[in-house]
Amino acid sequence: MNFISLKNNLFDFFLPRFCPGCNSKLEIDSGTVCSECLSAMHRVTQTRLIYEYDKKFAGKKLITDFISLYEFEKGKELQNILHSFKYQNRFLIGRYFGQLLYSSFKEKIDLWKIDFLIAVPLHHLKKAERGYNQSDYIVKGISSVSGIRVKNFHLRRQRYTESQTTKTKTERMLNMADAFKPKKVKQLINKRILLVDDVITTGATISECAKALSEKGVDKIFAASIAIA
Repeated sequence: MNFISLKNNLFDFFLPRFCPGCNSKLEIDSGTVCSECLSAMHRVTQTRLIYEYDKKFAGKKLITDFISLYEFEKGKELQNILHSFKYQNRFLIGRYFGQLLYSSFKEKIDLWKIDFLIAVPLHHLKKAERGYNQSDYIVKGISSVSGIRVKNFHLRRQRYTESQTTKTKTERMLNMADAFKPKKVKQLINKRILLVDDVITTGATISECAKALSEKGVDKIFAASIAIA
């Protein structure tokens, strides 16, 4: 056993890791999520991506294209994983899925020729309450394997919005209206942006972000998420 393996064994013995999806103990050579949970989660097919794009984004002509890894299912593994990610400081989950997003859609993302990655921002009060913006860690994961620059300071949430969870599609759109404001807008002109969030449901949040950016001369805007609901 080499030194690195011995170190990992000792670390795992004293600070064992648990899968955020099923709470089972992770093996030393396992990633952030166990293989059983990864196998149980349903990947989004290309057919579904096309359908969701037409349903959520095509009509507004703000988002050029989008990608997502998994279908969100209530009460299943992915919901547990995302809950741990958003509320229990499990930052590595975001980096892991960010890296998985890029590796899964590398060819498409490379064709998009993205200039900047931007995480969908939280309002500063909500960020202070939670302690972090979970989407920041997804973009860090994408950046770590793609080399694309993270420019989160270009977009801020200027208005505190209510939770979207129980709202209808129309209510979500009204809730998000004019919630975002670009910053340092001269640096956005003719750039290609990839907006990143953890879950895309109706597309209202992503669309409002895209609207704010497109009004300042952004060339094209794309979107990515861990899951679609």
